Amino acid sequence: MAILQKHGKSCNPDLPDLKDNPPDSFGVAGSQRKWADNNANWPRPLARVWTVVLLLGTCLLYCARVAMPICAVSMADQFKWSKRESGMVLGSFFWGYCFTQVIGGYVSDRVGGEKVLLLSAAAWGAMTAFTPILAHFCSQPIISMMLSRFLMGLLQGVHYPSLASLCSQKVTESERGFLMSTVGSGSYLGTLVIGAAGSLMLDLYGWESVFYVTGLLSVLWAYCMWKYLLKGEDPIITLESLGSAGTQSKLAKRHWLRLLKQPAVCAVIVTHLCTASTFFTLLSWLPTFFKDTFPDAKGWVFNVIPWFVAIPSSLLSGCLSDHLIGQGFDTAAVRKLMQFFSMGVSSIFTLFLCGTPTFPTAVAFVSATMGLTTFSHSGVSVNVQDLAPSCAGALFGIMNTCGAFTGVVMVYFSGYLIEATGSWASVFALISVVNLLGLCTFLTFAEARRVDIEGARVKYHNIHI
Repeated sequence: MAILQKHGKSCNPDLPDLKDNPPDSFGVAGSQRKWADNNANWPRPLARVWTVVLLLGTCLLYCARVAMPICAVSMADQFKWSKRESGMVLGSFFWGYCFTQVIGGYVSDRVGGEKVLLLSAAAWGAMTAFTPILAHFCSQPIISMMLSRFLMGLLQGVHYPSLASLCSQKVTESERGFLMSTVGSGSYLGTLVIGAAGSLMLDLYGWESVFYVTGLLSVLWAYCMWKYLLKGEDPIITLESLGSAGTQSKLAKRHWLRLLKQPAVCAVIVTHLCTASTFFTLLSWLPTFFKDTFPDAKGWVFNVIPWFVAIPSSLLSGCLSDHLIGQGFDTAAVRKLMQFFSMGVSSIFTLFLCGTPTFPTAVAFVSATMGLTTFSHSGVSVNVQDLAPSCAGALFGIMNTCGAFTGVVMVYFSGYLIEATGSWASVFALISVVNLLGLCTFLTFAEARRVDIEGARVKYHNIHI
């Protein structure tokens, strides 16, 4: 059983006053100073407004992302695509998604995550709205749609690294869990909204309407954020704001080499890699599992109920983690506890699927698994902001890139296991093993002290198992 230990946040003599005097002796020349200049935490009322706005933005992000899978069957019928060609169109997104994670986080750390979010949302919203036009007016729709999806992946790849950077710069430690878990629940909400409203628009007005409405709403969201939250601030990102090429000196290389050698940093990368891999695998194969195991089951039941459970579960994890930190419990211990629920307890319900459950119990086990998985929003996803707030965006980009690549590999390998063994138990066992590997790594090496600067050698109590 996990035992959380309280600590005094201000009593440790080794902890420098980073808010008042953030040092800039470690890292890219001038980056710490820029980070300090931007590090004016939002007051709580403004933080709540931003939380709602970012929640809506993430919801629209997933609406735009899932629009193509929803319309793929209708588009394939109209343009005479084969299954292989449909798969090529759908898969193009993820190849683009992998390439902008790190650069998106790096730019966000430099100029502010809100600017990157604004520009990218306006771009992928416009791309979504123009998708039907590209499909109809190109002589080779398959090529234009593959290119469109690849560009969508490039543009949306900066979203989560920008969120991590923005949260590390503007949100206090005791409130990061709630913001990230609430914003993270937008992905589940967006999947539900586009699944219901998108299917209705598809039947009534055709597949084009799904792209038009989703794209225009996304552009409108970007405009409202620029007009009312950023107060019409110039969103243009200049080379001067990013810093000259001369800043990429040996000091910068030493900074990243030293950072990536930290056990706590390696732990969050490995843990996020494992979390993302298992989540992508479940997301990809669960519908097929239900169709194979329960062929007469209603699709809307197993496609909707787990996401309805995931939304309140994600909010609960954020409230719980922030409450524990606010009560004085060790931040590292709270992050580990949240990850324990996300990877440890969820694996128990995943293993239950290895047996021969009935349809209601299978839906219950999957719902519990998906709900508990969301606790990582208050665990490893926030821990990167504890460790390196001055470069949280770039570091999260590295994590997400690794997670995306390994996720694709694990999805393919799971398909091989199903064909080789003829059993779903091998896939669920693999998911549990990967989860436990990531969990053990996180429990052993994770910390919550800053490692992106020299001199911040804070001694935190670790969680005891």
